[in-house]
Amino acid sequence: MILMAGMIGTGKSTYAEFFSNQLGSEIFYESVVDNPILPDYYKNPKRWAFPLQIYFLNTRFKTIRQARTSPDNVLDRSLYEDLIFAELNYDSGNMTQLELDTYKDLLETMMNEIDKMPKSRSDLLVYLDSDLDTVLDRIRQRGRSYEQIEENPELLAYYKTLHGKYKEWIKAYDKTPVLMIDSDQYNIFQKSDQAKIMTLVKDKLESLDSLEQPSVVMHETR
Repeated sequence: MILMAGMIGTGKSTYAEFFSNQLGSEIFYESVVDNPILPDYYKNPKRWAFPLQIYFLNTRFKTIRQARTSPDNVLDRSLYEDLIFAELNYDSGNMTQLELDTYKDLLETMMNEIDKMPKSRSDLLVYLDSDLDTVLDRIRQRGRSYEQIEENPELLAYYKTLHGKYKEWIKAYDKTPVLMIDSDQYNIFQKSDQAKIMTLVKDKLESLDSLEQPSVVMHETR
């Protein structure tokens, strides 16, 4: 199983679709377009932060459980990074301590269940790194109104904080092997870069069967 991770706007869904096509694997998408809470959250985060976190936690858990029924698949976001958003909402005053504790308890329960699920090989987390300016430009280009800084200037501070949180999170992440790709350095739509990206991924996947030491971060090189 390939798990995508990275800041909003780094291209997780695009990369996930590319990996799925190249590897002949099924792809599982994060519930965003049909998420009934997300637009309301951007308008009133204090009211909707906790319901949104529970919604994402539930849908991501269901996705992982479904994905584990086959040996090869791609998820365009991992459950592991979900805590970043919950803690950010708490730090911003959008969730109470009780809500955060309740969320963490449920997350731990789900993680324990995931650990018990059978799998044929180690999971690989592909982390897409990108600078903040590129992220903001991609958010602008995909055009979801509730994500736009022009319509909600407070989002800029949120995106800056989230970008920093992701940097901290990936440094401490140790749940699975990691392949870190600087998405600023590659154009996923160019064939020459596609070949380089797939070489990195395939080399890492081939090493998983014999990987016995603790998970390590493998940086891509051009």
